[in-house]
Amino acid sequence: MLKRLHVKNYVLIDSLDIEFPEGLVIITGQTGAGKSILLGSIALALGGKADISMIGEAGDSCVVEAEFETSSPSVEKILEDNDVECDGGVLILRRVIGKTGRSRAFANDCPVPASVLSSLSAELIDIHSQHQTLLLADRRFQLSALDHYAKDDVLLAECAAAYKEYTEKKTELENLDTRIARIAGERDYDMARYSQLDSASLQEGELEALESEQKQLANAEEIKENLCAVESMFTSDDASSGQMSVDAILRETERRLEKVAQYVPSVRPALERVASARVELDDILSDISDLNSRTELSESRLAAVEERLSLIYGLLQKFSCRDEAELIAVRDSLKSALHDSSALEERRAELAEEVSVAKQKLDTAAAMLHEAREKAAPAFAAVIQESIRFLELQYAVFDVELGEAPVSQSGKDSVLFRFSSTGKNPVDISKCASGGEMSRIMLCLKEMMARYTNMPTMIFDEIDTGVSGSVADKMGGMICRMGDNMQVFAITHLPQVAAKGKAHYVVSKETDPDSGKAVTTIHKLSQQERLMEVARMLSGSSVTDAAIANARSLLSEK
Repeated sequence: MLKRLHVKNYVLIDSLDIEFPEGLVIITGQTGAGKSILLGSIALALGGKADISMIGEAGDSCVVEAEFETSSPSVEKILEDNDVECDGGVLILRRVIGKTGRSRAFANDCPVPASVLSSLSAELIDIHSQHQTLLLADRRFQLSALDHYAKDDVLLAECAAAYKEYTEKKTELENLDTRIARIAGERDYDMARYSQLDSASLQEGELEALESEQKQLANAEEIKENLCAVESMFTSDDASSGQMSVDAILRETERRLEKVAQYVPSVRPALERVASARVELDDILSDISDLNSRTELSESRLAAVEERLSLIYGLLQKFSCRDEAELIAVRDSLKSALHDSSALEERRAELAEEVSVAKQKLDTAAAMLHEAREKAAPAFAAVIQESIRFLELQYAVFDVELGEAPVSQSGKDSVLFRFSSTGKNPVDISKCASGGEMSRIMLCLKEMMARYTNMPTMIFDEIDTGVSGSVADKMGGMICRMGDNMQVFAITHLPQVAAKGKAHYVVSKETDPDSGKAVTTIHKLSQQERLMEVARMLSGSSVTDAAIANARSLLSEK
């Protein structure tokens, strides 16, 4: 139940801190006093939409805090899932809106997304707004009302799970079919591309080696000419000109220094260096000779290398690759895709079977749900019809027509509420019920749903619109009986309803004479104040003795 409401700087509410009892709580006030503002503040604390227009003139932010007393396992599960401590059955929900319009949400002082407050509110409180009678025309609401009576929560959960599994499997199969069709359409193209790359027998690092070989082959004649010249300088002597080879010069130098070393020992290091240089030059000459012997003057090999390079360059351009490594990756990818098509066909056969099994499971769950609804529908209609007739529609007929709908998480049923105030030819309730009749029918449905959902708190915002007299008194009695098992807030303009219940609060709007600012307040009435408020509702602005006597009579009947 809602124990306490704290509001600060919300629209026209400067500051409010009020406690509420269990049972039936009556809230009244003149039109425009701010009852909707009070209701809006509660909705904000329960995760409703927040915007900067909600901030009043008394500061840069507003705060709404609602304290609940709860022992619901569902509430505890939501708190546990969001790492929020359950403080001994006390739950405090708080919303803070800053001057930028952004809001923060808290549950037991722990920051949480606003969606968590919404999830919690679904387990804590049901707010029936002034225009919610329009829900009577909503087939989903009608189905939900029947399900509450049938107590088919487990079957609904099973059907929803089966529907989720079926749609997921079906979507996966559709996506797989699309992929297989795309692969089939591209198979010939991909096969041609793969064959071209596969026949190229590409090797990583091949391009660099070929480019180097092509450069050597293209310049082989010049290379051999220079290598031969170097060999000649190392080894050839020209006796006619007296020119000696490099090797001969070093050998002669070594011989002469050997003689000098006999007399000048200090020249021996120079001798050793010359000997070392000659050995090093012999190695260099050997490498040059080897390179010279390996250098080919082959036009056919040059043509083969250039042809291979041309092939690789063409493949790089065609497949938009930078090197042969990327070409190899494309080739392997195409090979994998061509191979996967057969594996995908196997997976499709498996998935088709899974879809079939999931569909059978869904059909079974939907059939069980239909059976439960079909069994509950007559009794449900009888209960609502009895309640409607109690509210002075003594000839009214209310029945429930089950039809077939496309399968969904709610099964394969559609529900139509049919109504007739005269007892003849009931038709779609949205096409025949007046405003007052809609209010009475909605109250009957809400009373039934509250009983079967164990909702701890319910707020009725002028559900008695369009009724008066003894009907209003009976509606008040019905709301009062609901208050025996739960906390009920009834926002009303009818004295017959206002006279019911354990506690009575008045919402009023006052204007500060200095600032001219309008402020909305709410306070609990004493017994005498309650008598005068009911009398005011009976007689208008001028409270008469007769109205007071009538009010006293109404209050004594509660």
